[in-house]
Amino acid sequence: MTTPPATLIVVDDDPEIRELLADYLGRHGYRALVAEDAAALSVLLDHETPDLLILDLMLPGDDGFAICRRLRRDSEVPIIMLTASADETDRILGLELGADDYLGKPFNPRELLARVKAVLRRCRPGVAAPDQARLVAFGDWRLDRVTRELIDAGGGRSALSGADFQLLQAFLDHAEQVLSRDRLFELSRGRPAPPLDRSIDVHVCRLRQRLGEDSQESPLIRTVRGAGYVLASRVDVIA
Repeated sequence: MTTPPATLIVVDDDPEIRELLADYLGRHGYRALVAEDAAALSVLLDHETPDLLILDLMLPGDDGFAICRRLRRDSEVPIIMLTASADETDRILGLELGADDYLGKPFNPRELLARVKAVLRRCRPGVAAPDQARLVAFGDWRLDRVTRELIDAGGGRSALSGADFQLLQAFLDHAEQVLSRDRLFELSRGRPAPPLDRSIDVHVCRLRQRLGEDSQESPLIRTVRGAGYVLASRVDVIA
């Protein structure tokens, strides 16, 4: 049975960029749809369930931040943000709001394609790897590696975004080991960290919030000053 192509939506107010990316992604096997602003995206989302959004930050009307904030209220669709701003604050805010990755403009379409492939690999639920158990327990939590859901002590389930899931996987696979920021970036993103990139701090903070923990007083994911982070819990296989 043939797997249908992943559906991507490119949201950008520049018609040349929309056309270029739709054509390029289409030639590489994706179903690429386009929207010029938040209103056009809303119309598309009434009829489509995309596998990934490529979202420009600087849009007329509701900008990319507003769109990302609204989507994250009830959706874990992967989001790659595009930004022409050199201000790191914009990138950090985008990640805090739930974006999975970001790419600065101008960019090489091949770089975007690589990011799309990487995000889809880590964000699409499916089956656990052959050498991994489906359910693992740590602290007061369990993780379902197939549905990519956190399960609390009362049995309540909540879905993780792809970025949060991969970061948690890195911690679970290296429990009670101190991991540097660069190492966490490489384990969770599948590529080396850019120089001076501190986005992993934002993802760790976001994951702590998902685990109901204060960013400064986290008993599970602890900060090791000058070294990185450590999951301070044993991990038990359940099934």
